[in-house]
Amino acid sequence: MWVEDWAPRAACRAEQPDKLFVRGAEQNKAKTLCQGCPVRTECLAEALDNQIEWGVWGGMTERERRALLRRRPTASWRSVLETARNQTRETVKV
Repeated sequence: MWVEDWAPRAACRAEQPDKLFVRGAEQNKAKTLCQGCPVRTECLAEALDNQIEWGVWGGMTERERRALLRRRPTASWRSVLETARNQTRETVKV
């Protein structure tokens, strides 16, 4: 199920925001905050659909997100990610 008000559930909610807006190797440390986050998909969709240029969102750096946006510039990322998550859950049930 998609979580509309995802920010209060984010694993990073108690962290200093500056930890997610870093450069270089520090981005890999920031991405670890996203591992196991219950709303990682919603966070990533927000960043992609709104073309947020800075910071780590949903476990992806701005460079990684730009690469996705180049591949599918007109996609509704919420739809893409929600569908992929649902398909993964269905596969796991089988």
